Amino acid sequence: MVATHQSDIDNLRKAGSILAEVLTETAKLVAPGVTAAELDLAAERMIKEKGGKPAFLNYKPSGAAYPFPAVLCVSINDEVVHGIPTEDKVVKEGDLVMLDLGVSYNGFFADAALTVAVGEVDVVGVKLLDASREALAEALKVVKAGAHVGDIGSAIERVARKYNFTIAKDLGGHAIGKVPHEKPYIPNEGEAGTGEVLKEGLVIAIEPILCEGKPHITLAEDEWTYRTRDGLRSTEFEQTVIVTKEGCEVLTPF
Repeated sequence: MVATHQSDIDNLRKAGSILAEVLTETAKLVAPGVTAAELDLAAERMIKEKGGKPAFLNYKPSGAAYPFPAVLCVSINDEVVHGIPTEDKVVKEGDLVMLDLGVSYNGFFADAALTVAVGEVDVVGVKLLDASREALAEALKVVKAGAHVGDIGSAIERVARKYNFTIAKDLGGHAIGKVPHEKPYIPNEGEAGTGEVLKEGLVIAIEPILCEGKPHITLAEDEWTYRTRDGLRSTEFEQTVIVTKEGCEVLTPF
């Protein structure tokens, strides 16, 4: 959406603030032995305590076989996105755990994600985390009214190449506002100066997803979780922002 009224912006800021607080606190709970279901329940409780609503619970986008059955996406190691937080998904030492959360407030949505290193992680895993963080930071630098979505994709792609990682195929960011996902699509690779122009007030979620190995992904039997086809790890960091004349305002500052 393009936020033009101050009340819209205020509601978006509140949704983002709740999300950032809950995501930060949930990340602190990630430790060996914790189940993904426990993380999901904790996130749901905190969202409700802060006056928000879970955005992903029972969300059914076009093409989905059934609604998403949880509040929090928990994707571990080779799980790229949309991991369902079940009781039998147990966090282990050395894991890379991606938490993706959506929150609504007064009908306005925010979306953010981060990846947590559990205990001692190998050198390549740390490098993958650093690259994903840097890719998001570089993407945010190019956002402003008049820029193109290709500028964002180009910035992310440049960082991935610098670290010799790949970008997950067919996944990227999106506009957001009164529904969890809107157009335009925000690519994680591309050519600067191409694609849709960013308008002042446009609300977008930017989410670089980098892979340790090849970029190809496959849909798991649960029909929600995407995994890397080669079984190697991926990481993601995501922020929701409002496009401004000179840059952007981060709504989810975890």
